[in-house]
Amino acid sequence: MEYDFSIGAAASAAVEYTLDNFSPMLDVIADVIGYFAGGIKNGLSWLPPWAFISIIALFALWRIGWKFAVLCGAALLLIVGMGLWKETIETLSLVVAATAIAIMIGIPLGILMARSSITGAGIRPLLDLMQTMPAFVYLIPAAMFFGLGAVPGIIATVIFSMPPVVRLTALGLSQVNREFVEAGLAFGCTDRQLLLKVQFPLALPSIMAGVNQTIMLGLSMVVIASMIGAGGLGNTVLTGIQRLDVGLGFEGGLAVVILAVILDRLTQSLSRPASLKIAVFAPGRIRARQDAAQLETAPIKTGA
Repeated sequence: MEYDFSIGAAASAAVEYTLDNFSPMLDVIADVIGYFAGGIKNGLSWLPPWAFISIIALFALWRIGWKFAVLCGAALLLIVGMGLWKETIETLSLVVAATAIAIMIGIPLGILMARSSITGAGIRPLLDLMQTMPAFVYLIPAAMFFGLGAVPGIIATVIFSMPPVVRLTALGLSQVNREFVEAGLAFGCTDRQLLLKVQFPLALPSIMAGVNQTIMLGLSMVVIASMIGAGGLGNTVLTGIQRLDVGLGFEGGLAVVILAVILDRLTQSLSRPASLKIAVFAPGRIRARQDAAQLETAPIKTGA
């Protein structure tokens, strides 16, 4: 006797039921994400290439050092020279939009996991499923629910890239030294103050590592999402594969690598002090320094 228990049929039925009963809500979600991603894309596209490259190079100089700043400038100029600047901006806007959504959802989930073992036990299997599911599988329901274009690509990217920031947020908060928590409670901190002023700053390196991994996974998924019309550099790579054009595929892949290296190093630098110290010129501080200098140079009066 053979038994046929088709989970795929149940999944298809669930998708059809969702489409039949929740289409208006899906349209609203698609519109909101579309406006959000479109605003980011328009903002990045508004800057001319030289201005964008200058901003990135100055930020790299401040956070990391002059060598990486020069490398960033040269690498981005190479992308301009290859004629892939528009596609790079499209890919960057998709990554920024997907990462922002993943962070807005993932960090609160990580906080819940750190505070409740029951919540953590329920979320961890879901995160395991999200991380182990092949990336191409996410494209099918995303395309069915939201059609083709950037929006389903962003949603698939959010689902694929969100687990690291959830896990590392929970890990960072759970590894905060208990003595710091007890000190905060002794000084009368509320739960919110304890989280924002004690636990969160101490867990920030772990959280930023999660954000970094989310960005890297998002960048890899955005390239795959070009199969459902997400556009960007992924479309360049996909066109190279379809035409068996090694040069076009290599140029698209090289641009993706450049973007990945720059995003990786810059996000990693946010969890440590900046390489270049920038003085903050405030009138109060300047006046205090002048008073201190006058006190140091003033003659010491002694009683006769």
